[in-house]
Amino acid sequence: MRHIPQANLFRKGDVFVLFGELFGRGYVNGLIDEARNAGMTIVGITVGRRDENNALRALDADELAEAETKLGGRIINVPMMAGFDLDAPEGEQNPTEMLAGLTLKSWQDDKLDWDKVERCRQTGVQRFTASAAIVMAEIDKLVPDGANVFFAHTMAGGIPKVKAFLAIANRIYKGRGERFMSSRALLESDLGKLILMNFDEVTANTLQHLIHASSAIRERVARTGGQVRYSAYGYHGTEILIGGEYRWQTYTNYTQGYAKMRLESVAEAAWAQGISATVFNCPEIRTNSSDIFVGVELSLFPLLQALKREGGGAWVDEQWAICQALLEDGVSLDSLLAKIEAYNQDPTSTTFRNFGAWPMDNTPELAEVMIGTSDEITKLHKDRKALITDHLSALVLEGAGPLMFHGAAEKIGPVLWLNHDIIARELNALHS
Repeated sequence: MRHIPQANLFRKGDVFVLFGELFGRGYVNGLIDEARNAGMTIVGITVGRRDENNALRALDADELAEAETKLGGRIINVPMMAGFDLDAPEGEQNPTEMLAGLTLKSWQDDKLDWDKVERCRQTGVQRFTASAAIVMAEIDKLVPDGANVFFAHTMAGGIPKVKAFLAIANRIYKGRGERFMSSRALLESDLGKLILMNFDEVTANTLQHLIHASSAIRERVARTGGQVRYSAYGYHGTEILIGGEYRWQTYTNYTQGYAKMRLESVAEAAWAQGISATVFNCPEIRTNSSDIFVGVELSLFPLLQALKREGGGAWVDEQWAICQALLEDGVSLDSLLAKIEAYNQDPTSTTFRNFGAWPMDNTPELAEVMIGTSDEITKLHKDRKALITDHLSALVLEGAGPLMFHGAAEKIGPVLWLNHDIIARELNALHS
């Protein structure tokens, strides 16, 4: 996206549907804020909860009240848990149970019965699509003829709850030296292949199910003068300032990258059929779920320079001052940014700026440079729980919301990158 979209499609009486449950603070909050400001009716769904036997259930009265308060709208209380890691045909093991015996010593050699896994996958898909049909029939009743509808897809993830996986993940995403583990080892194991399958189901195929399940709403709305938009959250690297130019870079190893590319292909296929579905590839930020990826936050720091580059004034100076105040006495923000520039110019880092090869596997050399730089920069802060990247993450969220809301309205294309240039320009426009 190279221009700030101005299209204003949505208004009071239109409907915003959050297809995914709202838990913590994340990208979707910005979209919800925009929908609320436009006066839209806000409707959500729930992934449901698991009972003591792991059976999926709807929210109880207290849970529903809490979820609706958090959303600021009505929730259709039909469990919409994506993925198949806890699904199985009657009397058979689910994939999580199949992996129960996996250990740190055995996981690379342990094998799965793929026919059984496929039956579980089909069971999960049937459950999800049946629930989606019920949910959309309920949402249909809440959409007036001629209204515009915005479906915001937010489903992502899909790692089975296997005890050994946390230790494996810690080595792949946080390990250096003797603790380093190759991401390729994971992808070539049966555990890794199952995780990739589940990522596809949760992150990508759910967008396809949403588009299909809402077809009756889409057709009725179009027939009566309204329009429908779909958005989804992607990640495929981000352009940030390196050496004074905006250059594409990425966090490595981003295991979900395969599913994110599949998500893009779902939007492209919908677009080819005249359905306005856009995947917005958003910048790296720190969230509860991204904190396992040590180093993902490093690309946030150059946003400070982008804010200055893209017409920054007094408000930008204030952001620099806020960030400076978070550093230890005697540590300048300029010196920190110089460390980030050195990291991005490092020959090892440079080899991973290969767009066509994305998502690349990690290497011991990259882990040393990336995790080492991350640790070094974290130590420069006064408080490890009050980091510059927390502040910058909030700014990215603030800028991304309106870009997505108006960008979807404008119908620019099926896959759009929100790089640091457009985020900075949007933030400067909001605060000018």
